[in-house]
Amino acid sequence: MAQHSFALSLLAALPMAAAAQETQTVTVTGRAPPSAAVAGFDDTPLSRAPFSATVIGPSALTDAGVSNLADIARVSPGLSDAYNAIGYWSNFTVRGYALDQRSNFRRDGLPISAETSLWLGNKNSVDVLRGTSGMQAGVSAPGGLVNLTVKRPIGTLRSAALGFESDGTVGLMLDLGDRAADGRIGWRLSAEATHLDPPLKSARGHREGIAAAGDWRFDTDKLLEAEFELNRQSQPSQPGFSMLGPRVPDARDSDPHINLNNQPWSLPVVFVGETASLRWTQRLAGDLNFVAHAMTQWLRTDDRIAFPFGCTDDNGTPADPSDDIYYPDRYCPSGKFDFYDFRSEGEHRRSDALDLSLGGRAALWGQEHRWRAGVLGSRQRVDIPRGAFNFAGTGTIDGLSVVPPNPAITAEGSNSDDRSIEAYARDQWLLTPDATLWLGLRATHLKRYSVVTDGSYATNDSRTFTTPWLAASLQLDARTIAYASAGEGVETPSAPSSPLYNNPTQALPAQKSRQLETGIKFDSGAWNASAVAFDIRRPFVTDDACAAGCTRIVDGQQRHRGIELDAGWRGGPWSVQAGGTWLRAQRERSIDPADDGLKPTNVPERSLRGQLGYQVPALPELWFGATVSNEAARFILPDNSASIPSWTRLDLVARLVQRVADTTLTWRLGVDNATDRRAWRESPFQFGHVYLYPLAPRTWRASLAAAF
Repeated sequence: MAQHSFALSLLAALPMAAAAQETQTVTVTGRAPPSAAVAGFDDTPLSRAPFSATVIGPSALTDAGVSNLADIARVSPGLSDAYNAIGYWSNFTVRGYALDQRSNFRRDGLPISAETSLWLGNKNSVDVLRGTSGMQAGVSAPGGLVNLTVKRPIGTLRSAALGFESDGTVGLMLDLGDRAADGRIGWRLSAEATHLDPPLKSARGHREGIAAAGDWRFDTDKLLEAEFELNRQSQPSQPGFSMLGPRVPDARDSDPHINLNNQPWSLPVVFVGETASLRWTQRLAGDLNFVAHAMTQWLRTDDRIAFPFGCTDDNGTPADPSDDIYYPDRYCPSGKFDFYDFRSEGEHRRSDALDLSLGGRAALWGQEHRWRAGVLGSRQRVDIPRGAFNFAGTGTIDGLSVVPPNPAITAEGSNSDDRSIEAYARDQWLLTPDATLWLGLRATHLKRYSVVTDGSYATNDSRTFTTPWLAASLQLDARTIAYASAGEGVETPSAPSSPLYNNPTQALPAQKSRQLETGIKFDSGAWNASAVAFDIRRPFVTDDACAAGCTRIVDGQQRHRGIELDAGWRGGPWSVQAGGTWLRAQRERSIDPADDGLKPTNVPERSLRGQLGYQVPALPELWFGATVSNEAARFILPDNSASIPSWTRLDLVARLVQRVADTTLTWRLGVDNATDRRAWRESPFQFGHVYLYPLAPRTWRASLAAAF
């Protein structure tokens, strides 16, 4: 990949630009991409689908300055940060449940691993399905799915974009494409090269990517599509701050520019990814069609960080649980903490998938069925070699401490191999012109093998389960639909392959989640609105106190009930889009009854997003946008004894389109966190430890895109 990196650096890219004008909430409007592909019903208008989803299109991604996947939490209602650190892979919660990087992410509908920095340079949209996804994925956390759609040939295309951020990030993106004169063969090329220099100190890096896609239409019944991408990101990652003994520090007193991973020996996290897919679509007869879709993903990761974790006493003596100021899950009251030299180099991940399906329309007893059935085979292999996780000294939250490295290879790694065969069927049954029954069923056979590199904790697991889904919808009038649904999902959790755990890689019993959902949607063109209520129950998987090493266990269940409201309006030069989630999440049936009623950590009870756009009547080429995000307080500790306060963030953007001869120039100027609000953005409780991540400070960005 060194040769790839050199070649890519000569190309370029960064879609550095601004707002969220074109973010579409599927439950609200049919102006988003006009199908329900994110849930498997490809030919169903999104505004008529019995589920809740959001589709963020290419212009919205660019307007909002989304350059990595974690940024979509700023513009997508119902999506919240869940350990989103600069320089690392992206983590989210949906409806209060954390998504699983190995089972809740899709690329053009096929499963991929998100334990990497997923490149957006060749992505056309990011789709977020909210709710239990057992019908779409044999194994998945109940919050929802994130699906990345790849850019495909669309005809003649020549564009380049240059972007800049105020702290020094600069990059260039190319997007080229064309189609043969007879229209049968098309191609598209996307490339990016970016120098990364975020507001966070000691976090400079770079990102490169190149991708190509092509299609060949043999005739009106046969289409072959192929695409591949290569990408690489190298950047030091960001450890979080933490509680200081019993106290939650005030974010207004903390400097969001400080990076505690700033030792002279700190090395970047390096993500390298190669992905390719091939899809064959053939119409067999009438409305009957066959699709064969295969994908392979190869990832390599060097994960390195000067990692703050817990604290010894203020004299620097070894950690002693009997010491009154020993805190294994946070920093010392004085602001000191223990530094660990963590290195896991040469991690390899491989994901392969093949989906074969038949679909079409059929009439039975005078009623129409729009159906699809198929088989999905997939395999995920993860090889993590032995690495380092060694005490290196004592640091301080001012970021001024220097400790010696300790890179000795002392920590075991792990190997795992997951294989699954999934048979599925979906049916949209049109009972009457106004009433529809939606049916989905997926049967999964899963085989899993894992072992620690020293031969311990070997597991060989085989399971079979089904995940049904049923919905009924009623068209109340030409603009309004009401629906109700019930579905199940399954997770097969295991303990992390970390030296912090007493049961690394150990598989836990399969965890089945159940969801009830009801909603109503309205879309008149100018106005759109929706209201959705949901109730999800799921077994609660947690870590014990971790004082003598963590043990991952099942302890009762989580129940998340909530309401999602979305609304939008377009009139004259104005446009408004707003969405919010109100969540009541708590534990039930715990081992210790005193834990019943506790709320999950790092999950806000309220999440609001509002977007306002204005097209200047006297100068239609000029558009202004503002996005307001608000999130309620989050609990920090599992016992709910500490929390961080709510926060509100304002992002602004302006876009000007100029046409010069045969060239269209699009200028964007934006400012994120315009009020320079100081707050703790999120509070993940990871590996038995409290972390606090600040809102990024005010950041200016500008870009110029030229289409020829």
